[in-house]
Amino acid sequence: MRTSDILKKLNIPRHKLYYLEQKGYIKPKRIPMGELETREYSEEDFKRLELIWKYLQNGFKHKIAYQKAMEELQSPKLDLERGS
Repeated sequence: MRTSDILKKLNIPRHKLYYLEQKGYIKPKRIPMGELETREYSEEDFKRLELIWKYLQNGFKHKIAYQKAMEELQSPKLDLERGS
């Protein structure tokens, strides 16, 4: 997934996206394109960004938003089929 896809899907400002990368919260692959390079985000990067952005929009500071996102990603998922 490219930067433009992330920006559209999450409606996150580009500078916020790059700040989260600078802090080490996400690590997209950098792909050379001539003199420039593009970023390629994995599905894991996207899920992480989605949660971090959710917490940032709810007023949490960057570090706490990242911690909460990681906790949510690591929490066991409910198996709805077992409940039936």
